[in-house]
Amino acid sequence: MAGALVANSAAHHLLQTSDTGWHNDKPKAAATHPLGLGFTGFRSGMSRASGEGVLKRRYSFQLCSSSTKAPQLQDGNRVYRLYRSEFDAMSIGDRVRSQRETLCRSQNPRADNLDVGEGKPDIQSLNKGEDNGRPKLVGATNGATVHVNASSNEKEHEIAAKPASLTWWDSIPRRYIIVGLCFIAFLLCNMDRVNMSIAILPMSADFKWSPTTVGLVQSSFFWGYLLTQIAGGIWADRIGGKQVLGFGVIWWSLATMATPIAAKIGLPALLFVRACMGVGEGVAMPAMNNLLSRWVPVRERSRSLALVYSGMYLGSVTGLAFSPGLIHKFNWPSVFFSFGSLGAIWFWAWQKNAFSSPAEDPSITEEEKKLIMGDSEPEAPVKNIPWGLLLSKAPVWALIVCHFCHNWGTFILLTWMPTYYNQVLGFNLMESGLFSVLPWLTMAISANLGGWIADSLVSRGVSVTLVRKVMQSIGFLGPAFFLSQLSHIKSPAMAVACMMCSQGFDAFSQSGLYSNHQDIGPRYSGVLLGMSNTAGVLAGVLGTAATGYILQNGSWDDVFKVAVALYLFGTVIWNVFASGEKIFD
Repeated sequence: MAGALVANSAAHHLLQTSDTGWHNDKPKAAATHPLGLGFTGFRSGMSRASGEGVLKRRYSFQLCSSSTKAPQLQDGNRVYRLYRSEFDAMSIGDRVRSQRETLCRSQNPRADNLDVGEGKPDIQSLNKGEDNGRPKLVGATNGATVHVNASSNEKEHEIAAKPASLTWWDSIPRRYIIVGLCFIAFLLCNMDRVNMSIAILPMSADFKWSPTTVGLVQSSFFWGYLLTQIAGGIWADRIGGKQVLGFGVIWWSLATMATPIAAKIGLPALLFVRACMGVGEGVAMPAMNNLLSRWVPVRERSRSLALVYSGMYLGSVTGLAFSPGLIHKFNWPSVFFSFGSLGAIWFWAWQKNAFSSPAEDPSITEEEKKLIMGDSEPEAPVKNIPWGLLLSKAPVWALIVCHFCHNWGTFILLTWMPTYYNQVLGFNLMESGLFSVLPWLTMAISANLGGWIADSLVSRGVSVTLVRKVMQSIGFLGPAFFLSQLSHIKSPAMAVACMMCSQGFDAFSQSGLYSNHQDIGPRYSGVLLGMSNTAGVLAGVLGTAATGYILQNGSWDDVFKVAVALYLFGTVIWNVFASGEKIFD
């Protein structure tokens, strides 16, 4: 209940509740203001009946009639005790002799839980706003400000309520802010990653690199990326996702800016810096998974994950769209300096607004915290990882194997698509970059569409296991079909269309295997994603390097055949062994 203490009638009662402090009430004959203020008249023309109607509609309170016993105001299981004050003995003129304004505000209603015992508050202290050991003339209005003005010549009051001043940022649910910042982090992640796939063309010309060397440079990122998958999950589960993701963004941003310097020093230095960049990006996905498992309710999980992962796809779109222009105007080092510097801006916003869990956020509302956490207590950080238990479950191995199968094809397209457009379809540097944008833009749209479909099915009672299997089957079979058609297509436009369809269906995986870690073990979601993504990164290392070797000794048809075979194998494993049920506490 929201209320405030004012002097406005000869039958005024003070009341103090168990949850929000002092309130007031009137006998049955008087009307009641929606904020809990008793009054005899209302200049806007609101009648006594309409005033009580607002109260009943908004709070469902029951106002007990006044009798020889002190009246009570009941709200569910709470009973509000009424106290008589020295206002009762005063005339209207004495109480409202001078026009005054009383501000009634409580930023935290729970903090106003004051018990004054059986004593009566001192009237002078109340008028002056002093406490003297008693509560001030402040009630809980849940952030509202109430102005009470009266005149000694009238028995009516002007009562106006307006919300406390809040910025648009304060009105956004805290979990949306976390998801939004994760989205931006992943957008920067892929911007910094894909710029090499464009810059590698002029770099290889400047440094006279062979296709094998190009494959080595492209795959060096995954060396560091592979090292921190499981470690990132362990760190996130132990110390919190906020610190781990913040470290990752700053680390990879610095490595991105150091790339041109290392390239001019020599190939070993470049390989080392690219591996360091992989170290930073390697912790991002496990940290994000840990954060969302604590911040996002189950019924919003697929959409939230799809939105964050669509940041990766839009990062690819942004990187591929802007890189050619920057290279054409400022040369290839410019993409690394400009993209890498954006991480500092994100880090400032992250430190200011992010928390590892709702329990740590002082600004989250009780309603949102209950929506996210329910009635459960915050879980303690994970201290010991039950490796034997995790590795003994078939659904965990389904995640590991299928993540490998999925990432083989995804990383090949991520790193080699501009080269394919240039060498096979005959596009120049600008065209290769621009046409490479289209498949990633399709993925961004499809990922959010798949997330909405998956969450809708779960909300309607479809089992999580069935939803995850259907979505991942689409994510495997769609790319398999369209990549198999590339060998029969000679038109550049049709080839680009096949790439777009392949990647569009691939994005449904975000509502399949990428959401499954939180399904089967939310407490260990960071570690589980680290385990499966280690296999996925291994596929990136092997697939990217193997593609360079295959192209030196074979053709692009051979590259696509390997990817299609792995997609089909992953479909079988997923549908036989995957589960959407929680198997780890």
